[in-house]
Amino acid sequence: MKTIFDSVSYSCSKIVTETYSTSFSLATKMLSTSIRADIYNIYGFVRFADEIVDTFHDYNKKELFENFEKAMEDAIANRISLNPILNSFQNTYHKYDIPHHLIEAFMKSMRMDLSKKKYNTFEEYQEYIYGSADVVGLMCLCVFVNGDKEKYEDLKVPAMALGSAFQKVNFLRDLKADYEVLDRTYFPNTNLMELDETSKKRIVDEIKADFSVGYTGIVKLPDEAKFGVYTAYKYYNKLLKKLQSTPPLEIKNTRIRVSNYQKFGLLAQSYVNYKLQLF
Repeated sequence: MKTIFDSVSYSCSKIVTETYSTSFSLATKMLSTSIRADIYNIYGFVRFADEIVDTFHDYNKKELFENFEKAMEDAIANRISLNPILNSFQNTYHKYDIPHHLIEAFMKSMRMDLSKKKYNTFEEYQEYIYGSADVVGLMCLCVFVNGDKEKYEDLKVPAMALGSAFQKVNFLRDLKADYEVLDRTYFPNTNLMELDETSKKRIVDEIKADFSVGYTGIVKLPDEAKFGVYTAYKYYNKLLKKLQSTPPLEIKNTRIRVSNYQKFGLLAQSYVNYKLQLF
């Protein structure tokens, strides 16, 4: 029976999540067990696509990406794939009726990373973020609301804003790697070679505005999802505060992190706030 294969596939997606992102994995563990596996499945899919365009430099990335995209479409059409990551993803895709246009937008942004190095206009920047982050938040929202279309529409804008905030924090944190290793710059009208406090403040203020909108959605989430998403929100807010207090030169030369000790402190604080219904 396929049940065993599906179980193995789900385990693979969980391993991918835990291996690639300790922070996201920690937040996912705070979700209800009824939806946790499906978030692992979404993360596994988006992580593999991202890995192709970001790290497989010794291989034909364009060919790998096109093969992965075709395999993904086949998995969705056939409701099975011998690639366990795609098999687990297609299960979640069909289970929650995830709109296909979200997948298309995500793959479009990933495809941009194969060749596009600089985002000169705000429109290009927004298009990339929508596909690389906002739609991932919307995929997760499909799981969180469990088919409730009205609630999905109500929380759609905050979910996108939170996805944007997380992505922009990653951009700011990863300036050095993106520029030196991948030769990419995402922030428009920003000279990273001359990043100063004024430019950094503009970016930080933009992220804070996204967080503000995103928070309005967190408080309305179903109980199954609220604590996990709030935990991720607290982690990224902490990371943003560290970036805000870090001189621009240091941001360009080092990767700012939140220590494991601080992560567990945030988890404890988030749990107290959640149990006391302080948000």
